[in-house]
Amino acid sequence: MSVRIPLYDRYFTEKERAVASSGEFTVSAFRYDSGVAALRLNNSRGGITVLPFQGQQVWRCDFDGRELTMRSTFDEPVNTTEYLATYGAFLLHCGATAVGVPSKEDTHPLHGELPNAPYKSAHIAFGSDEAGDYAEIGGLYNYKVAFNHNYTAEPSVRLYTGSAILNVEMRITNLKGTDMEVMYMEHINFRPVDGAVLEYSADYTPEAVAVNVNIPEHIKSSAPIGEFIEFLHKIKNDPVLHHKLTPDARFDPEAVFRIKYRADADGFAHSMQIHPDGSADYAAHDTAMFDQPIRWIARTPDHDAMGLVLPMNTGNGGYLHEKAEGNIKSVGTGECAVFRTKMGLLTPAEAKEMLKKINGITGRK
Repeated sequence: MSVRIPLYDRYFTEKERAVASSGEFTVSAFRYDSGVAALRLNNSRGGITVLPFQGQQVWRCDFDGRELTMRSTFDEPVNTTEYLATYGAFLLHCGATAVGVPSKEDTHPLHGELPNAPYKSAHIAFGSDEAGDYAEIGGLYNYKVAFNHNYTAEPSVRLYTGSAILNVEMRITNLKGTDMEVMYMEHINFRPVDGAVLEYSADYTPEAVAVNVNIPEHIKSSAPIGEFIEFLHKIKNDPVLHHKLTPDARFDPEAVFRIKYRADADGFAHSMQIHPDGSADYAAHDTAMFDQPIRWIARTPDHDAMGLVLPMNTGNGGYLHEKAEGNIKSVGTGECAVFRTKMGLLTPAEAKEMLKKINGITGRK
Protein backbone atom coordinates (compact mmCIF):
# COMPACT_ATOMS: atom_id res chain seq x y z
CA MET A 1 0.00 0.00 0.00
CA SER A 2 1.25 3.50 -0.80
CA VAL A 3 0.12 7.05 -0.18
CA ARG A 4 0.59 9.69 -2.89
CA ILE A 5 0.47 13.44 -2.27
CA PRO A 6 0.10 15.74 -5.31
CA LEU A 7 2.24 18.88 -5.36
CA TYR A 8 1.21 22.37 -6.37
CA ASP A 9 3.30 25.44 -7.04
CA ARG A 10 1.67 27.37 -4.18
CA TYR A 11 3.26 25.00 -1.65
CA PHE A 12 6.68 26.51 -2.40
CA THR A 13 7.66 29.75 -0.66
CA GLU A 14 10.94 31.44 0.24
CA LYS A 15 10.69 29.99 3.74
CA GLU A 16 11.38 26.26 3.88
CA ARG A 17 8.63 24.32 5.57
CA ALA A 18 7.73 20.69 6.17
CA VAL A 19 5.03 19.33 3.87
CA ALA A 20 5.05 15.58 4.62
CA SER A 21 6.63 12.91 6.82
CA SER A 22 6.46 9.17 7.37
CA GLY A 23 8.66 7.05 9.64
CA GLU A 24 12.17 8.44 9.41
CA PHE A 25 11.39 10.36 6.21
CA THR A 26 10.79 14.11 6.13
CA VAL A 27 9.99 16.24 3.08
CA SER A 28 10.20 20.02 3.07
CA ALA A 29 9.42 22.54 0.34
CA PHE A 30 11.09 25.83 -0.45
CA ARG A 31 11.93 28.16 -3.30
CA TYR A 32 15.43 29.26 -4.31
CA ASP A 33 16.12 32.99 -4.72
CA SER A 34 16.00 32.29 -8.47
CA GLY A 35 12.35 31.30 -8.08
CA VAL A 36 12.89 27.59 -8.75
CA ALA A 37 10.79 25.30 -6.54
CA ALA A 38 12.61 22.58 -4.62
CA LEU A 39 11.86 19.61 -2.35
CA ARG A 40 14.26 18.36 0.29
CA LEU A 41 13.82 14.66 1.10
CA ASN A 42 15.73 13.28 4.09
CA ASN A 43 16.12 9.99 5.92
CA SER A 44 18.46 9.03 8.78
CA ARG A 45 21.52 9.04 6.46
CA GLY A 46 21.01 12.35 4.64
CA GLY A 47 19.00 13.15 1.56
CA ILE A 48 18.42 14.80 -1.78
CA THR A 49 17.09 18.07 -3.17
CA VAL A 50 14.79 17.64 -6.17
CA LEU A 51 13.40 20.26 -8.57
CA PRO A 52 9.88 18.87 -9.04
CA PHE A 53 8.79 21.28 -11.77
CA GLN A 54 12.13 21.76 -13.57
CA GLY A 55 13.21 18.54 -15.20
CA GLN A 56 12.68 16.57 -11.98
CA GLN A 57 16.40 17.12 -11.52
CA VAL A 58 18.10 15.80 -8.39
CA TRP A 59 19.92 19.06 -7.75
CA ARG A 60 21.85 17.95 -4.66
CA CYS A 61 22.69 14.61 -3.01
CA ASP A 62 24.15 14.49 0.50
CA PHE A 63 24.69 11.37 2.64
CA ASP A 64 26.70 10.67 5.78
CA GLY A 65 27.82 14.28 5.91
CA ARG A 66 29.29 14.20 2.38
CA GLU A 67 28.08 16.17 -0.63
CA LEU A 68 28.15 13.74 -3.54
CA THR A 69 27.24 16.31 -6.22
CA MET A 70 29.73 17.81 -8.64
CA ARG A 71 31.22 21.24 -8.02
CA SER A 72 30.07 23.93 -10.45
CA THR A 73 29.69 27.68 -10.79
CA PHE A 74 25.96 27.43 -9.99
CA ASP A 75 25.11 27.72 -6.30
CA GLU A 76 21.43 27.37 -7.13
CA PRO A 77 19.36 26.38 -10.18
CA VAL A 78 18.26 29.03 -12.68
CA ASN A 79 14.73 29.22 -14.05
CA THR A 80 15.52 28.39 -17.68
CA THR A 81 15.19 25.59 -20.22
CA GLU A 82 18.69 26.22 -21.62
CA TYR A 83 20.94 23.31 -20.66
CA LEU A 84 24.21 25.12 -19.94
CA ALA A 85 22.51 28.19 -18.39
CA THR A 86 21.79 26.18 -15.23
CA TYR A 87 24.24 23.36 -14.71
CA GLY A 88 25.47 21.52 -11.64
CA ALA A 89 22.84 18.93 -10.72
CA PHE A 90 23.58 15.47 -9.34
CA LEU A 91 21.16 13.86 -11.82
CA LEU A 92 19.60 15.14 -15.03
CA HIS A 93 17.20 13.25 -17.28
CA CYS A 94 18.20 13.80 -20.92
CA GLY A 95 16.31 13.12 -24.16
CA ALA A 96 13.85 11.89 -25.18
CA THR A 97 13.57 12.95 -28.85
CA ALA A 98 17.31 13.59 -29.02
CA VAL A 99 20.37 13.38 -26.80
CA GLY A 100 24.03 14.22 -27.09
CA VAL A 101 25.93 17.07 -28.72
CA PRO A 102 24.04 18.38 -31.79
CA SER A 103 25.93 18.77 -35.04
CA LYS A 104 25.65 21.95 -37.11
CA GLU A 105 22.89 20.24 -39.10
CA ASP A 106 20.91 19.10 -36.04
CA THR A 107 17.99 21.20 -34.78
CA HIS A 108 17.70 19.79 -31.26
CA PRO A 109 19.17 21.44 -28.13
CA LEU A 110 22.08 19.93 -26.22
CA HIS A 111 20.79 16.72 -24.58
CA GLY A 112 17.21 17.26 -25.70
CA GLU A 113 14.11 18.75 -24.09
CA LEU A 114 13.97 16.80 -20.81
CA PRO A 115 16.78 18.25 -18.62
CA ASN A 116 14.84 21.41 -17.70
CA ALA A 117 11.38 20.38 -18.89
CA PRO A 118 8.53 22.36 -17.23
CA TYR A 119 6.61 19.68 -15.33
CA LYS A 120 3.01 20.51 -14.44
CA SER A 121 2.42 17.33 -12.42
CA ALA A 122 4.57 16.22 -9.48
CA HIS A 123 4.07 14.17 -6.33
CA ILE A 124 5.46 12.76 -3.09
CA ALA A 125 4.69 9.15 -2.19
CA PHE A 126 5.30 6.86 0.77
CA GLY A 127 5.06 3.09 0.62
CA SER A 128 6.78 -0.30 0.78
CA ASP A 129 8.15 -2.66 -1.84
CA GLU A 130 10.52 -5.63 -1.92
CA ALA A 131 13.40 -3.34 -0.85
CA GLY A 132 11.59 -1.93 2.19
CA ASP A 133 9.88 1.29 3.22
CA TYR A 134 10.46 4.18 0.87
CA ALA A 135 9.74 7.82 0.15
CA GLU A 136 9.37 8.81 -3.50
CA ILE A 137 9.41 12.00 -5.52
CA GLY A 138 8.08 11.78 -9.05
CA GLY A 139 6.23 13.58 -11.80
CA LEU A 140 4.68 13.45 -15.24
CA TYR A 141 5.58 15.55 -18.28
CA ASN A 142 3.74 15.49 -21.61
CA TYR A 143 5.85 16.61 -24.57
CA LYS A 144 3.69 17.33 -27.60
CA VAL A 145 4.60 18.89 -30.96
CA ALA A 146 1.98 18.77 -33.72
CA PHE A 147 2.78 16.27 -36.50
CA ASN A 148 5.99 15.21 -34.70
CA HIS A 149 5.98 14.19 -31.05
CA ASN A 150 3.59 13.12 -28.30
CA TYR A 151 4.88 11.22 -25.28
CA THR A 152 4.86 11.25 -21.49
CA ALA A 153 7.93 11.07 -19.28
CA GLU A 154 7.38 9.78 -15.74
CA PRO A 155 10.54 9.89 -13.62
CA SER A 156 10.67 8.80 -10.00
CA VAL A 157 13.38 8.58 -7.34
CA ARG A 158 12.97 6.40 -4.26
CA LEU A 159 14.94 6.62 -1.03
CA TYR A 160 14.67 3.77 1.47
CA THR A 161 14.82 3.60 5.25
CA GLY A 162 18.43 3.68 6.48
CA SER A 163 19.79 3.70 2.93
CA ALA A 164 22.08 6.07 1.02
CA ILE A 165 21.16 4.55 -2.36
CA LEU A 166 18.56 6.05 -4.70
CA ASN A 167 16.41 3.86 -6.94
CA VAL A 168 15.64 5.86 -10.08
CA GLU A 169 13.13 4.98 -12.75
CA MET A 170 12.06 6.72 -15.95
CA ARG A 171 8.99 5.58 -17.90
CA ILE A 172 8.59 6.99 -21.43
CA THR A 173 5.25 6.22 -23.07
CA ASN A 174 4.56 6.77 -26.77
CA LEU A 175 1.17 8.46 -27.25
CA LYS A 176 1.46 8.79 -31.04
CA GLY A 177 -0.36 6.61 -33.52
CA THR A 178 3.01 5.61 -35.00
CA ASP A 179 6.34 4.38 -33.63
CA MET A 180 8.44 6.80 -31.58
CA GLU A 181 12.23 7.03 -31.60
CA VAL A 182 13.53 7.23 -28.02
CA MET A 183 16.95 8.59 -27.07
CA TYR A 184 17.49 8.69 -23.31
CA MET A 185 20.41 9.31 -20.97
CA GLU A 186 20.84 9.85 -17.24
CA HIS A 187 23.55 12.43 -16.57
CA ILE A 188 24.85 11.41 -13.11
CA ASN A 189 27.42 13.88 -11.75
CA PHE A 190 29.42 12.78 -8.72
CA ARG A 191 32.18 14.90 -7.20
CA PRO A 192 35.72 13.62 -7.93
CA VAL A 193 38.00 12.96 -4.96
CA ASP A 194 41.80 13.03 -5.17
CA GLY A 195 43.20 9.66 -4.21
CA ALA A 196 40.00 7.83 -5.22
CA VAL A 197 40.12 4.71 -7.39
CA LEU A 198 37.61 3.67 -10.07
CA GLU A 199 36.33 0.08 -10.16
CA TYR A 200 33.60 -1.15 -12.51
CA SER A 201 32.27 -4.27 -14.19
CA ALA A 202 34.10 -4.05 -17.51
CA ASP A 203 37.35 -5.37 -18.89
CA TYR A 204 40.09 -2.78 -18.41
CA THR A 205 41.23 -2.95 -22.03
CA PRO A 206 41.31 -0.41 -24.90
CA GLU A 207 38.63 -2.48 -26.65
CA ALA A 208 36.22 -2.29 -23.69
CA VAL A 209 37.09 1.20 -22.43
CA ALA A 210 37.51 3.54 -25.41
CA VAL A 211 38.32 7.20 -24.81
CA ASN A 212 37.24 9.89 -27.26
CA VAL A 213 40.24 12.01 -28.26
CA ASN A 214 38.09 14.63 -30.03
CA ILE A 215 36.92 17.65 -27.99
CA PRO A 216 33.41 19.06 -28.76
CA GLU A 217 33.30 22.64 -30.05
CA HIS A 218 31.10 23.89 -27.19
CA ILE A 219 33.76 22.87 -24.60
CA LYS A 220 36.57 25.33 -23.89
CA SER A 221 39.84 24.46 -22.14
CA SER A 222 41.70 26.50 -19.55
CA ALA A 223 44.84 24.41 -20.08
CA PRO A 224 47.06 23.76 -23.15
CA ILE A 225 44.83 21.59 -25.32
CA GLY A 226 47.76 19.81 -26.97
CA GLU A 227 49.00 18.45 -23.65
CA PHE A 228 45.56 17.21 -22.76
CA ILE A 229 45.05 15.42 -26.09
CA GLU A 230 48.44 13.75 -25.58
CA PHE A 231 47.18 12.61 -22.16
CA LEU A 232 44.02 11.18 -23.79
CA HIS A 233 46.10 9.20 -26.27
CA LYS A 234 48.00 7.60 -23.38
CA ILE A 235 44.71 6.61 -21.77
CA LYS A 236 43.50 5.28 -25.12
CA ASN A 237 46.33 2.75 -25.06
CA ASP A 238 46.01 1.99 -21.33
CA PRO A 239 42.61 2.83 -19.75
CA VAL A 240 43.90 1.95 -16.28
CA LEU A 241 45.79 5.26 -16.30
CA HIS A 242 42.55 7.13 -15.56
CA HIS A 243 41.49 4.90 -12.65
CA LYS A 244 43.50 6.66 -9.93
CA LEU A 245 42.49 10.30 -9.46
CA THR A 246 45.38 12.66 -8.83
CA PRO A 247 45.55 16.48 -8.68
CA ASP A 248 47.83 16.66 -11.73
CA ALA A 249 45.37 14.71 -13.94
CA ARG A 250 42.98 17.61 -14.46
CA PHE A 251 40.79 16.29 -17.29
CA ASP A 252 40.51 19.83 -18.65
CA PRO A 253 38.23 20.37 -20.52
CA GLU A 254 36.77 16.82 -20.34
CA ALA A 255 37.28 13.15 -21.10
CA VAL A 256 34.55 10.91 -22.52
CA PHE A 257 34.76 7.11 -22.54
CA ARG A 258 32.54 4.54 -24.24
CA ILE A 259 32.47 1.46 -22.02
CA LYS A 260 31.37 -2.09 -22.78
CA TYR A 261 30.05 -3.21 -19.41
CA ARG A 262 29.50 -6.73 -18.15
CA ALA A 263 26.32 -7.39 -16.19
CA ASP A 264 25.42 -9.50 -13.17
CA ALA A 265 22.74 -12.21 -13.16
CA ASP A 266 20.03 -9.55 -12.82
CA GLY A 267 21.29 -7.65 -15.87
CA PHE A 268 22.84 -4.74 -13.94
CA ALA A 269 26.33 -3.31 -14.38
CA HIS A 270 28.15 -1.63 -11.49
CA SER A 271 30.54 1.31 -11.08
CA MET A 272 32.33 2.75 -8.04
CA GLN A 273 34.56 5.66 -7.14
CA ILE A 274 36.24 4.29 -4.01
CA HIS A 275 37.36 7.05 -1.64
CA PRO A 276 40.57 6.92 0.41
CA ASP A 277 38.46 6.12 3.52
CA GLY A 278 37.04 3.01 1.84
CA SER A 279 33.54 4.34 1.18
CA ALA A 280 32.42 4.65 -2.41
CA ASP A 281 30.23 6.63 -4.78
CA TYR A 282 28.16 4.03 -6.60
CA ALA A 283 25.98 3.67 -9.68
CA ALA A 284 24.31 0.67 -11.30
CA HIS A 285 22.39 0.50 -14.57
CA ASP A 286 20.17 -1.95 -16.42
CA THR A 287 22.24 -3.10 -19.38
CA ALA A 288 19.19 -4.31 -21.33
CA MET A 289 17.88 -0.74 -21.66
CA PHE A 290 21.15 1.18 -21.30
CA ASP A 291 23.34 -0.62 -23.82
CA GLN A 292 25.64 2.28 -24.82
CA PRO A 293 26.82 3.89 -21.54
CA ILE A 294 29.62 6.42 -21.39
CA ARG A 295 31.83 7.95 -18.70
CA TRP A 296 32.42 11.69 -18.44
CA ILE A 297 35.11 13.36 -16.34
CA ALA A 298 35.69 17.12 -16.16
CA ARG A 299 38.15 18.64 -13.68
CA THR A 300 38.65 22.33 -14.42
CA PRO A 301 39.12 25.42 -12.23
CA ASP A 302 35.33 26.01 -12.31
CA HIS A 303 33.82 22.52 -12.61
CA ASP A 304 34.72 19.24 -10.94
CA ALA A 305 32.60 16.33 -12.11
CA MET A 306 32.85 12.55 -12.16
CA GLY A 307 30.27 11.12 -14.52
CA LEU A 308 31.18 7.65 -13.27
CA VAL A 309 28.67 6.23 -15.71
CA LEU A 310 26.12 8.05 -17.84
CA PRO A 311 23.63 5.32 -18.75
CA MET A 312 22.45 5.71 -22.36
CA ASN A 313 20.36 3.75 -24.85
CA THR A 314 22.12 5.41 -27.79
CA GLY A 315 25.37 7.19 -28.57
CA ASN A 316 26.11 10.80 -27.61
CA GLY A 317 26.86 12.14 -31.09
CA GLY A 318 23.55 13.95 -31.63
CA TYR A 319 20.43 12.82 -33.48
CA LEU A 320 21.66 12.83 -37.08
CA HIS A 321 24.92 11.06 -36.27
CA GLU A 322 23.23 8.36 -34.20
CA LYS A 323 20.51 7.93 -36.83
CA ALA A 324 23.14 7.37 -39.50
CA GLU A 325 24.89 4.84 -37.24
CA GLY A 326 21.66 2.93 -36.69
CA ASN A 327 21.80 3.49 -32.93
CA ILE A 328 18.28 4.86 -32.30
CA LYS A 329 15.64 2.52 -30.92
CA SER A 330 11.87 2.83 -31.32
CA VAL A 331 8.85 2.29 -29.10
CA GLY A 332 5.52 1.24 -30.60
CA THR A 333 2.31 3.20 -30.24
CA GLY A 334 0.97 2.98 -26.70
CA GLU A 335 4.11 1.20 -25.49
CA CYS A 336 6.28 2.23 -22.55
CA ALA A 337 10.09 2.08 -22.27
CA VAL A 338 11.23 1.67 -18.65
CA PHE A 339 14.75 2.68 -17.59
CA ARG A 340 16.12 1.73 -14.14
CA THR A 341 19.25 2.79 -12.28
CA LYS A 342 20.63 2.95 -8.73
CA MET A 343 23.06 5.53 -7.36
CA GLY A 344 24.41 6.93 -4.12
CA LEU A 345 26.91 6.13 -1.39
CA LEU A 346 28.29 2.81 -0.10
CA THR A 347 29.87 2.36 3.31
CA PRO A 348 33.40 0.83 3.38
CA ALA A 349 31.91 -2.59 4.18
CA GLU A 350 29.35 -2.27 1.36
CA ALA A 351 32.03 -1.08 -1.06
CA LYS A 352 34.21 -4.08 -0.21
CA GLU A 353 31.33 -6.45 -0.96
CA MET A 354 30.53 -4.63 -4.20
CA LEU A 355 34.15 -4.92 -5.32
CA LYS A 356 33.93 -8.68 -4.76
CA LYS A 357 30.80 -8.74 -6.90
CA ILE A 358 32.44 -6.69 -9.66
CA ASN A 359 35.48 -8.96 -9.64
CA GLY A 360 33.18 -11.97 -9.80
CA ILE A 361 31.51 -10.55 -12.91
CA THR A 362 34.79 -9.73 -14.67
CA GLY A 363 36.96 -12.57 -13.38
CA ARG A 364 39.49 -10.17 -11.88
CA LYS A 365 41.21 -11.05 -8.59
